[in-house]
Amino acid sequence: MASQALVTTSEALQGAVRDAARRVIAIGGTLSGLPSIRLLPGQSLVGGAAGATLAFAAGSDGLQLSTDNDIRDLRIEASPDRRAIFNDTGVEGLGRIRLSALSIVGQVQILVRDKIRAGHVEVDGLDIAAADARARSDRPQGYGVYVTQGAFTLWNMQDDPAVVLSARLTGLSAGRPAAPVLGSGIFVSGTHGGGRLIVPLLETGAVYSDGRIPAGTPDQITGGVFTVYNAFVDVVRNLGPVVTYGVNDMVLDNWGTVDRWDAREKLTSYGPSGIGFVNFGVVNELRVHAPIETFGQGARAFNVYDGTVNVAEFDRLVTHADGAVGIQISQPIGRLSVRRGIETFGGTGDSLVKGVVVTLSAIALSVKPGGSAREIEIAGGVVVHGKDIAPIEVHGAIGALRIDGLAAAGA
Repeated sequence: MASQALVTTSEALQGAVRDAARRVIAIGGTLSGLPSIRLLPGQSLVGGAAGATLAFAAGSDGLQLSTDNDIRDLRIEASPDRRAIFNDTGVEGLGRIRLSALSIVGQVQILVRDKIRAGHVEVDGLDIAAADARARSDRPQGYGVYVTQGAFTLWNMQDDPAVVLSARLTGLSAGRPAAPVLGSGIFVSGTHGGGRLIVPLLETGAVYSDGRIPAGTPDQITGGVFTVYNAFVDVVRNLGPVVTYGVNDMVLDNWGTVDRWDAREKLTSYGPSGIGFVNFGVVNELRVHAPIETFGQGARAFNVYDGTVNVAEFDRLVTHADGAVGIQISQPIGRLSVRRGIETFGGTGDSLVKGVVVTLSAIALSVKPGGSAREIEIAGGVVVHGKDIAPIEVHGAIGALRIDGLAAAGA
């Protein structure tokens, strides 16, 4: 049976984590003003009583993981711009890392780099109330932009494609409606042409994020939930709303490969060029069961820039500002359907496209040159309110198009 140490003081905790014989360390009460603490391989840190809390000193990173660590039933607090949980990249492998029933202030960042060549991460219930990841200098780059890390960041950074990180991630949530996390929300990634991230299930609750990207910055983006390069995900399931607030803050963004993406609650963006769902990778089946609504200039509701989507099913898509296209298709896709219509309220304005600001009109359905669809069916009508804005433009090909009503209210 694993030995267990009940810890109620900072000094006792610092002693326990240095003792390899202590495999399970139970926290009682609130331990404040802690320095950064590293767990030894195989150690577990658990809440031994309700409300057990580790509060790290201002300006200090928090809990450093090594190999085969299990953290559960705790509240862990660091300064929002520091890492509440992070890992030692000098060990040979992560082994199996488990994070469950955790309330967090600060970033949770797990990186596979340096000596690490393998590992598995399991998350089952991790709520990040506040975090600020904007100062993290490591950012994936592609399509003319850099991606800011998230409040939760899991990233295989190895250049070797033989290095595989696996993960099962459930119960992830970040931010609050009046206090979003800063940077991206949930960020999972491999490395382009290099290490892979394999995820059978990525399941999120509510996510609220704001990148605080300065206006006029075309080469930086964030995402509420972002599957980045070389992330292979069987199922993404968004069980709560995902909301972004700032410039270039995408709501859902995919650069990886996802078999099924299922969004159950509303997707909303408030900032300029904050797209509801943007795809650069491959999605086999995308189903959005609630509305996508955007309010910022150039904030399109759904956009396929690169890669493809085989099946895309939407409830309703609404945009409110100039340059905010409803659906824009720039690559070949399969079947797309909308149950309750597309509606745009804006006219012509600037929007970010692959790191370049271009002028777009708030057309409801736009198929660009090189774009095509095997089948598009829109129930509930297509309505545009902007002056002289066409409901539809087709510069590519559509195999079969069925729409139950068109209206250009601003004509």
